[in-house]
Amino acid sequence: MKTVQEEHGAEVEIKRSRFIAHLVPFAQFKKRLEALREAHPKANHHVTAFRHLNEHDQVVEGSRDDGEPSGTSGPPALKVLQGNDLINVGVIIIRYFGGTKLGTGGLARAYALATATVIEEADLSVWQKQSCGEVSLDFSQLSAFERDCGQAGLHIEERKFHAEGVTVSIQGGKTAIDAILLKWNE
Repeated sequence: MKTVQEEHGAEVEIKRSRFIAHLVPFAQFKKRLEALREAHPKANHHVTAFRHLNEHDQVVEGSRDDGEPSGTSGPPALKVLQGNDLINVGVIIIRYFGGTKLGTGGLARAYALATATVIEEADLSVWQKQSCGEVSLDFSQLSAFERDCGQAGLHIEERKFHAEGVTVSIQGGKTAIDAILLKWNE
């Protein structure tokens, strides 16, 4: 799966209607939607679609047509998010009507195109489930452990020194955490 770390924007024009798409990290989705509604009060529609993982690692997704005919805007945008295997993201598409009706098929293609365009222009990164772990070490093992963590792309959260050695808390990708803990807990 892939995700974004920061917001990206793109615009497409179809028969004089402007479709302005914003791809945002899911954590910023609601606030960004409010801000875009305020920034574009004369826009005809603010269509949304999102995908994220909940606390039980279940994919939660949804979309909103925001006044467009049912199923012609939010669901096509959501299908593009699904097809690109994106997670923990939301897309907000602002539409300014250009005077020519696009029809239901034209609307679905336009919203899908706006979503695909912003994804193409976005800086996507591989999404990894984040995890944390803890390991107890002798003082003499600390520098080798820290080197292994750095090479694995893990972040050292905390070091607790005590008479017997040190307990280190780490955070990062679940696969890397599991590998480090397996190696150092032997």
